[in-house]
Amino acid sequence: MTAPAEVASRRLRLWPAVVVLIGAVVAIAVIRSDAAKTFQQRNLSTLTAAAITLGVLLLWWLLASGVRWKTRFLGLFWILVLLGGGAAMFRIRGVSGDLVPILEPRWRSWHLAGSAPASSNASTPATPAASTISFPQYLGPTRDGLLPPPPRAWSTNWNARPPEVVWKHPVGAAWSGFVIAEGRAWTQEQDGEQELVTCYDLMTGVRLWTHRDSARYATTIAGEGPRATPTLSGGRVVTLGATGILNCLDRMTGELRWTRELQKELNAGMPGWGFASSPLVADGLVMVIAGGPNDRSVAAFDLETGALKWTGGSHGASYSSAAMATLAGVRQVLAFNSSHLTSHDPATGAVLWDHAFGNNQPHVAMPVVLGTNQVLISAGYGMGAELVEVSGRAGGGLTNRSVWLSKKLKAKFANVFARGGFAYGLDDGILACVDVRDGSQRWKEGRYGHGQGLVSGEWYLLMAESGELVLLHPTPDGAGETGRFRVFSSKTWNPIAVSGNLVLVRNDLEAALVRLPEVP
Repeated sequence: MTAPAEVASRRLRLWPAVVVLIGAVVAIAVIRSDAAKTFQQRNLSTLTAAAITLGVLLLWWLLASGVRWKTRFLGLFWILVLLGGGAAMFRIRGVSGDLVPILEPRWRSWHLAGSAPASSNASTPATPAASTISFPQYLGPTRDGLLPPPPRAWSTNWNARPPEVVWKHPVGAAWSGFVIAEGRAWTQEQDGEQELVTCYDLMTGVRLWTHRDSARYATTIAGEGPRATPTLSGGRVVTLGATGILNCLDRMTGELRWTRELQKELNAGMPGWGFASSPLVADGLVMVIAGGPNDRSVAAFDLETGALKWTGGSHGASYSSAAMATLAGVRQVLAFNSSHLTSHDPATGAVLWDHAFGNNQPHVAMPVVLGTNQVLISAGYGMGAELVEVSGRAGGGLTNRSVWLSKKLKAKFANVFARGGFAYGLDDGILACVDVRDGSQRWKEGRYGHGQGLVSGEWYLLMAESGELVLLHPTPDGAGETGRFRVFSSKTWNPIAVSGNLVLVRNDLEAALVRLPEVP
């Protein structure tokens, strides 16, 4: 007589599950090889295919496996136990720059450090560079990510002489960067239901003051907290929070000088990933890309009083920041917004020229001015880069035309830089070089993820998405990586700040001051 267990085993109808698994493998292989889709789209489609496969396998087990109902329900019970146990033990803490979910143990906690104790290195005096060179705004003094060579040359053999962590401690969530002046550093953070503007002692990491606003932005994909980097001007620090609160504070004390709310005052809708325009201060004005309709896309406020001075343009906000440029002999404000690159008169906000660009996906990277009348723009999500040429009209005013459009440089988060007739940047997370004459790609190598970098002299200092600080010497012949140094062990999207041989870095969990080795 055949035992019941043997009968149940013999009745297992396995072939439908095998067919489903083979179909899933084929489907995923097709998805991964589809060059028409962006890398992020392929990742999302792969995750969708995997989820559908698991759902079909569950239906097979319950409805078509052929085993006894008792066994089916017992299997379902254990599946639910595993899923419930996994959900109880792990949580999704955002996604990578390629839209891959990041799992984190629920027992891991990060606490906001109000005044972190100094590390054993904190008593080391600041180098002369730390007290004489400031980093006053997003992407440095000229807002293009290009810094002069350091006062003392960096040592490039990091195997023999690695960088040194001066201090490191937790900070509140944000994708903001730091700015640096006179031995102090400023950034933005989130603490529960409050957005913070914080000031730290540069060499110790001790918090000196905090300004708080009742505001919070958070989503699973976009993360939590402010996204813009503060701007220093004179005795002030100007900040824009993720919900559109524009503050001007005394930079030494944190005392509030004035505040404005973009959503209320300009009828500006909340961008999907929060307001991210780092304030531009020029000509006594604070300029931000607000995204308001009906001629309120870009707004300028008086630096002294906060009074609204002008608005211009009608395109929605994206995640780039306003920048000053001189093109075709005309000084202008560039705004890379949701669907266009627009140019504005810095005195009135009037639109000087308007160039359509994009595929309804986010624009983050800053426009790059080339020569006297060209500007390079780039975006990820399959868009690529375009070179735009600006010229004067016969009857007055400015016009623009496209020189070329290339898929070979898709800057999703990080900014592009150019020199010697070539442009360099992260093309969907891989460093690439293109010829600015025609957009053709010279090389593409080194997967660094969606990090942020700065150029100092001939060197490119890149904070990779993985939390590694990377030193490169890119040329038309290759990336020229010379050193890597791990600072963080978690996703890092924030822009970095450099002062001499000091590099101030952070992500949504931690901040650190790193001292680069110098040539003896």
